[in-house]
Amino acid sequence: MSTERYYWVYVLASTVGGTLYIGVTNNLVRRMYEHRNGLVPGFTKRYGVHRLVYLEPHTDVAAAIRREKRLKRWNRAWKMQLIEQMNPNWDDLYTQISSP
Repeated sequence: MSTERYYWVYVLASTVGGTLYIGVTNNLVRRMYEHRNGLVPGFTKRYGVHRLVYLEPHTDVAAAIRREKRLKRWNRAWKMQLIEQMNPNWDDLYTQISSP
């Protein structure tokens, strides 16, 4: 059994090509549940940004935080290209991470 811990950099979208949000967490399923159910006030709740369209695992928390900050500085076209390389249809990946 692996005891390696993962940190996730993720991108949420309101709709296909819509408003984007970039975050980092150590528990992706819990964090997506919070976003989807509006449990934490803020940007994602205010703008209805709930669709998980991109995720990236890291084993080092500092690397994950650096990556999140780097992605936040990218222009919108680069962010959209990153999403479409992994998820061309902008499918909601939440169902894939939340099922056993």
